[in-house]
Amino acid sequence: MRHFLVFCFGIIFSTNLLIAQLPKKSSTSDIYHSVQKLNFLGTALYIAAHPDDENTRLISYLSNEVKARTAYLSMTRGDGGQNLIGTELRELLGVLRTEELLAARRIDGGEQFFTRANDFGYSKHPDETLEIWNKKAVLGDVVWAIRTLKPDVIINRFDHRSPGSTHGHHTSSAMLSVEAFDLASDQSAYASQLSLTDTWQPKRLFFNTSWWFYGSEENFRNADKSKMLSLDVGVYYPLMGLSNNEIASMASSQHLCQGFGRVSSRGSENEYIELLKGDLPKNKDNIFDGIDTSWSRVKGGKAIGELLYGVENNFNFKDPSQHLPQLLAAYKLLQNISDEHWKAIKTLELEEVIANVLGLYLEASSEETDAVPGSKITIDVEALKRSKADLKLNSVSITGNATSLSTNIPLKTNIKENFKIDFKIPENTNYTSPYWLAKKGSLGMYTVDDQELIGRAETPIPFMATFHMAIEGTPIALKRPVVHHYSKPDKGELYEPFEVLPEITARINDKVIIFSDSNSKDIPVQIRAGRDNVAGKISLSVPPSWKVTPSEIDFSIAQKGDENTVHFKVTPPNKESEGEITPKVTIDKKVYSQELVIINYDHIPRQSVLLPASIKAVRLNIQKAGENIGYIMGAGDDVPKSLEQIGYKVFPIDLNEVQEGTLANYDAIVVGIRAYNVVDALRFKQRYLLDYVKNGGNLIIQYNTSGRSGLDFPNLAPYPLTVSRDRVTDENSPVTILANNHPLVNVPNQITENDFKGWVQERGLYFPNEWGKEFTPILSMHDKGESATQGSLLVAPYGKGNYIYTGLSFFRELPEGVAGAYKLFANMLSLGKTNSNLDNTPKN
Repeated sequence: MRHFLVFCFGIIFSTNLLIAQLPKKSSTSDIYHSVQKLNFLGTALYIAAHPDDENTRLISYLSNEVKARTAYLSMTRGDGGQNLIGTELRELLGVLRTEELLAARRIDGGEQFFTRANDFGYSKHPDETLEIWNKKAVLGDVVWAIRTLKPDVIINRFDHRSPGSTHGHHTSSAMLSVEAFDLASDQSAYASQLSLTDTWQPKRLFFNTSWWFYGSEENFRNADKSKMLSLDVGVYYPLMGLSNNEIASMASSQHLCQGFGRVSSRGSENEYIELLKGDLPKNKDNIFDGIDTSWSRVKGGKAIGELLYGVENNFNFKDPSQHLPQLLAAYKLLQNISDEHWKAIKTLELEEVIANVLGLYLEASSEETDAVPGSKITIDVEALKRSKADLKLNSVSITGNATSLSTNIPLKTNIKENFKIDFKIPENTNYTSPYWLAKKGSLGMYTVDDQELIGRAETPIPFMATFHMAIEGTPIALKRPVVHHYSKPDKGELYEPFEVLPEITARINDKVIIFSDSNSKDIPVQIRAGRDNVAGKISLSVPPSWKVTPSEIDFSIAQKGDENTVHFKVTPPNKESEGEITPKVTIDKKVYSQELVIINYDHIPRQSVLLPASIKAVRLNIQKAGENIGYIMGAGDDVPKSLEQIGYKVFPIDLNEVQEGTLANYDAIVVGIRAYNVVDALRFKQRYLLDYVKNGGNLIIQYNTSGRSGLDFPNLAPYPLTVSRDRVTDENSPVTILANNHPLVNVPNQITENDFKGWVQERGLYFPNEWGKEFTPILSMHDKGESATQGSLLVAPYGKGNYIYTGLSFFRELPEGVAGAYKLFANMLSLGKTNSNLDNTPKN
């Protein structure tokens, strides 16, 4: 049982491949490549901190040139990053970046795993990282990955010997890897894991170094390389028609939400790996040198190898089905070896090779994309053999359900067989939402209690179809996931995961609702049916001293997928207050309070995410001046929605239409995050924005990223301004108001240091560190042990207006309903307005 569980952990990647895209139709070159990998019994594990940290050149090289089983262990799912292609942040961004990693692995041939560590944002030191992460738990997850994957070699992306020199997550990933390298073989370490797996000792640990870690190419050329291996990762694969670094570029380009789309590269290119632990290979071109990676590695494997090496050395590219007798003979021998680890891995690989040489197509497709527990669905089954081999399909069963269809028919060459299976989804079936979000986590950790789930990239597929066959008399059972296969006129043929979802979900579109006075607000709640003919009652749970009417509303929805919108009136208290508003839907005495979020991009499979339907409600005494705000969207944020919450009218600005005088009607203009990094038109339109300021407007520019040489934008500001990489990562770090008498902290809202309580993830990032004398720094802040930085909020008069540059993380704080951030942003928008412009409506 222990080895079977490890086997499931190891192959979850392979099964999830099939739901992410059209099933792969293998050419003879692909089959030959699979046979080569089948004959390599060695594993490499690459370890780093985030999605997009991985070196796809090295992962592809190890998988496609060396033919090793290669995996990437990412400490986090990247929740703390930004998003260049949409508005998903935090846990939704983590789901998106998880799928981008899986898309990358589908290209470079690697597998993907994770720990339970949560990306809480930039960290300056591993001490902070490991405290927030819960070092013991994350270290245990790394040990678990090593024990289950059983790598011969481990490669760290980052250097464990340089704490404080880079992102704390980066250094922590290396430190944990170094420690886990030894602990994985210690029976007293994380002993509870050993009921499911065995101890394991990897042979070698490397650091994937480069000139970057030495400060310059010259320093690296002069460095001692006696313990380094140099690998040419630019090798060309004639069977693929691609260079390794071309494959790597395509893989890394899947990280689109992080702006990693790139032109592919070709030609010789060296990667260096420095030995940290273990013996140094004598052949410095071979990371596995001295490690037996042949079939002789396992007892009873020699005879298997003789068969499979013969297939590889004499491969028939014209008709690979000619190798079926040797493949079946190897399959029978493989079932008798005692090494359960390699038996499980190689059985799966060999089964797929056999299926491919047979030209076998097997599919199990639900007629619906999703269903609810307890419902009945129909599965369309297709089986097709495109070779002359003798094959009998005995039965098809659905795992996770007792349903089985007895077929007992021979499959004729190129004659498709179709069947239907009707079955009921068990009432206790788990929903297929990301498993790591099922329970509330902490700032630094996901809550996952099931050891068998820890490390997996995705939630296990709810139902698998098992095709029980006899191939030339040899019994073989091949598994395929139950999917939803359909087509769209504008998309063509599509495959999506089949999902199990609740019978009802509810959603309030605004995740934060700001009440700027004690007046009631209408709160629309959308109810979505997960099945036909659903009816019940819905109510709103509100904070103490808040009121809601009516107390509940009856609803009925006839058709699955339809939505009804009901309206409640919520009245806040007279004084400032905040809390949660939660829809509660009751059907047959069962209460539901989740919302369904769909993440849908062309480069990843569609994701259905279930989250708590609660929203944050804030009763806030806030004043503002002006009404019409122009917004230039950058890399994507929800700031415009947040400004509308406090009564502003926000208008998106199309830079193509901006000319002299077209901006005059805006009371203020806000430039979205990273706009000067991603919006090329700003290079041509910036002069109009500065003219707008000169003529009396307020221009607020939010953070932009800066390289080592600064932000390359000549006329970013009307005065000298240098954007640096300075940041304050502790959201609770002390803030000092420098310009106590400046209107920015006095009009129309009094700003005090209390307004910087309750911030999330960070204070801000990419602060300017040099500026002209015309600028006034408003705030001072710093992380623990560092000198204060004063560039988080700068303001300068220019002509009749004001230019404001801020690296404060308003794009995080406003959508989270941070009251002080709202007040400060309202002051920025109101700067320079006369008292008569202020919204002086009495606040109760």
